[in-house]
Amino acid sequence: MKLQRHGLVVALAAAGAILLAACGSDPNSGSGAAAGSSSANSPAVDCNGKASLNAEGSSAQKNAMDVFAQAYQAKCTNAKIAYNPTGSGAGVKQFNAGLVDFGGSDSALNATNGETTAAAARCQNNPAWNLPMVFGPVAIGYKVNGVSSLTLTGEVAAKIFNGQIKTWDDPAIAALNSGVTLPAEPINVVFRSDDSGTTDNFQKYLKASSKGAWTQGDGKKFNGGVGSGAQGSAGVAQALAGTEGSIGYVELSFAQDNKLDMAKIDSGSGPVELTDATVGKAIAGVTVTGQGNDLVLDLTKTYAGPPAGSYPLFLATYEIVCSKGYDAATATAVKAFLTVAATDGQANLAAAGYAPLPAEFQQKLLTAVQAIA
Repeated sequence: MKLQRHGLVVALAAAGAILLAACGSDPNSGSGAAAGSSSANSPAVDCNGKASLNAEGSSAQKNAMDVFAQAYQAKCTNAKIAYNPTGSGAGVKQFNAGLVDFGGSDSALNATNGETTAAAARCQNNPAWNLPMVFGPVAIGYKVNGVSSLTLTGEVAAKIFNGQIKTWDDPAIAALNSGVTLPAEPINVVFRSDDSGTTDNFQKYLKASSKGAWTQGDGKKFNGGVGSGAQGSAGVAQALAGTEGSIGYVELSFAQDNKLDMAKIDSGSGPVELTDATVGKAIAGVTVTGQGNDLVLDLTKTYAGPPAGSYPLFLATYEIVCSKGYDAATATAVKAFLTVAATDGQANLAAAGYAPLPAEFQQKLLTAVQAIA
């Protein structure tokens, strides 16, 4: 399996050392016997579950899942996983319908629209858990001839994405970009046409950071009412790369793949570029609001008031799993895959454009994974 490589290594400020298990260190790894971890803080990996797992969902975590799958097959050589990157909305629906073993989503299950109840029913009347496995920066990518540097605030971004600002030379954009020649051409907004956790996070960011300019709410469907849609993260990035005057939101790895220019964000302390240090500074303060082993994260506070000098636009990708309700073979395999993903699988995430788990999150995640029954 060939893995894509990306330039950004997202460091997590104040996160501490990442506790990684050595890949394949146990001579029984992949033989069907339980494979021990080389880290005293990491649980053993039992490779005796069912041979093939199926999962579906977030396209934002597709490259991360490739990394995890490679690590899983190195640890459990007779096991495999098939991941279909159809988008967060589809992943939740397929999981709730019992068609996949776990779902991938850029947003936690939504109780208001019935996702939490449907997931519990799928899990034989047991709660489903949201387990954050991947952090991914979201870029505001654009293509404007002659403009290689662009600064936006949450307020100006909101007005672009809901159609209040229609041309690139609008005074509100010009005021943030002194010395930049902005063309008098229409702004072509590109958004995700499918249900997407990336869209949900982006709209939550606009709602929290725009000082009331974004009134369209959030959710997995884009509510801005302007622009043209594209399917999946890859579709958005390709549309941006091929459309003059375009702007859209897309995960960093896809922006890098398509060589998109990326806007800086000014949250009040000056323009901040999307870099390893600035993303890590924002991620470091995020807190868990879920109960027990349901590790839902609160990103809204970070979106609304990020630390000075931080880049606040990022998402957390969750794996949606049953706390109980799997058959024994499936539960063993799900636990094995997620344990490897949270340990060995973290080693190559930075090269794929993602942020490795902070150490404190990793330990909470491993505790939750081992509690799956």
